Amino acid sequence: MDAQLPAMLLSVALGVGLAAATGLRLFLPFLVVGIAANSGHLELAPAFEWLASTPALVMLSVATVIEVLAYYLPGVDNLLDAIATPAAIVAGAVVAAAVMTDLPPIVRWTTALIAGGGVAGLTQGVTALLRAKSTAFTGGLGNGAVATGELGGSIAMAFLAIAAPVLAVALVIALIWIAVRFARRLLRPAR
Repeated sequence: MDAQLPAMLLSVALGVGLAAATGLRLFLPFLVVGIAANSGHLELAPAFEWLASTPALVMLSVATVIEVLAYYLPGVDNLLDAIATPAAIVAGAVVAAAVMTDLPPIVRWTTALIAGGGVAGLTQGVTALLRAKSTAFTGGLGNGAVATGELGGSIAMAFLAIAAPVLAVALVIALIWIAVRFARRLLRPAR
């Protein structure tokens, strides 16, 4: 069991990193995971091997393009945040469970729900708050910059999680700390 501990921890780190990416864009991390698994760079839990199939990759590609473009439409982006916030929790848990191959199923799902769903929900919640403030302060004109930052962050986090899971978790922890400080500042009443 002790010899398996590093593999288990890397598996959890990979799942948490991908869940954070899912909090920024729902479909893009799944697409990255599917491509990585299809090319042999990532192992998936048996119940999730379908993510590497050609039909799944086509579906995820279309969904990713539609999601990315929709976040650049004023008004639609705020509506998507309302839908994506609860969906991010589920997607974060699912993507984390898909890559936590070194854990027994009960531990995998418990960890995926708590860590993966929690990180994805927190990430999505902070970005929804940021977009709401951007809409209020810029009339929606600044939302394109927020969408671009989220897209870049999701791509970078997904690839970093696969290439260097421990570094990805360290980045997630640092970003959560920054996001909490930023959220406190945004929510503080004006004096």
